[in-house]
Amino acid sequence: MRREDGVPRGGPSGGDGGVGGSVILLASTSLSTLLDFKYKRHYRAERGEDGRNKDQYGAGGPDMVLRVPVGTVVYDEGTNEKLADLDTDGVHFVVAQGGNGGRGNIHFKNPWNQAPRTAEAGGIGVERTLRLELKLMADVGLLGYPNVGKSTFISAVSRARPKVADYPFTTLAPSLGVVRISDDRTFVVADIPGLIEGAADGAGLGLQFLRHVERCRVLLHIVEDTYTTGPERAPLQDFDIINRELKKYAPELAKKPQVVVLNKCDAITAKQIKEHVAALKKKNISLLQMSAATGDGVPAILEAIWKLIGNPEDPMFAAPTAAPVKAAKAAKPTKSKPAAAKAAKPAKAATKPAASKSTVVKAATIKAAKAAAAKAAKAAAAKRAVGKKAKAAAAAVGARGRKAKPGSPTKPRAAKRADRKKREIERAKPKSRRAIKAAKDAKVARSAADRSA
Repeated sequence: MRREDGVPRGGPSGGDGGVGGSVILLASTSLSTLLDFKYKRHYRAERGEDGRNKDQYGAGGPDMVLRVPVGTVVYDEGTNEKLADLDTDGVHFVVAQGGNGGRGNIHFKNPWNQAPRTAEAGGIGVERTLRLELKLMADVGLLGYPNVGKSTFISAVSRARPKVADYPFTTLAPSLGVVRISDDRTFVVADIPGLIEGAADGAGLGLQFLRHVERCRVLLHIVEDTYTTGPERAPLQDFDIINRELKKYAPELAKKPQVVVLNKCDAITAKQIKEHVAALKKKNISLLQMSAATGDGVPAILEAIWKLIGNPEDPMFAAPTAAPVKAAKAAKPTKSKPAAAKAAKPAKAATKPAASKSTVVKAATIKAAKAAAAKAAKAAAAKRAVGKKAKAAAAAVGARGRKAKPGSPTKPRAAKRADRKKREIERAKPKSRRAIKAAKDAKVARSAADRSA
């Protein structure tokens, strides 16, 4: 209640409570892992302040903003529902909304209850358990059995330096590399741990890292046929097994375009290469060859990848336009032609060829430009004439600033000064009464003449 000096009937004055803070996830390119959430699992935003006396509302609680890497997918742990996909820098998502503040007793007063002693409690904020998954943002994903040369390839085409060794499952964590073909052609490659048969059922490292290639536009499938594969494996067999595991994990992932490459060609014979190319050609699969260790064939692989992921609006991907074909000149008639053709020749020469549309437009443009130039020249000449007239009028102004009478000859300034001096001398001389009267009569006559003029 309002209780203060001078206000005997204060009445209710309890303000509303503040809104509770929310928990917000913010995608940021400054982070690359979800390691921070491994050590701290519980996050809680601050509550809003209570309402106070004198109609004072409580302040709202500040929001808790948690930064996550770009590419984080948010799931509800209880229902396994996908809540958000933070795939762009700066995108945010409210995962737990704060509760609303309660209402004070000022909202409950009325004519029959002028001093309410009741208030409304604030709402409870959202509480939930989440699961965060990171899917790397890459243009190209590497697929293949362990030890086929995926890490060697990404280290050869980018500055990524994953661990490379001569035993399987060397790569235990995915890595990214930026490939720069030229100044305006770059893309990102994701290297994931190798897959084996039964990966969908948990064999090997399973499919726990395969989510990193779900966002990729192109898959680079690497196979090989050296002593490390053993007699029970072949490139075609490896290709079929990996694609079968992809289909079990995500059918849409198996439908992505793939570039199939035979690696370690420097360690096998040309006959073996031909056999593998022919085997995959039967399935309408083009098998490219390279050696990631020596760099042979790697530029061709990068160009093949760029053709699949390059911007369709890029001029280099536009269909080549045919060069304009010049019309062939008509051959001159020979003497062996009949007389009718000779007779028709003068008439044909007399007819003028029809002007093309571009020629007509060009002629009209030139004509309009000439007309505009003539109009501008005419306006300039008129302007010069007006200027000359203005100068002549200014020269005709008298010494006292009055305009000269029309038709009267204009005198030079020196003559005017001489006349003025002469008049002053005449006025300074002593005059007789007869002269003064004559001057007055002359002045009156001039005035009458001016009025009549």
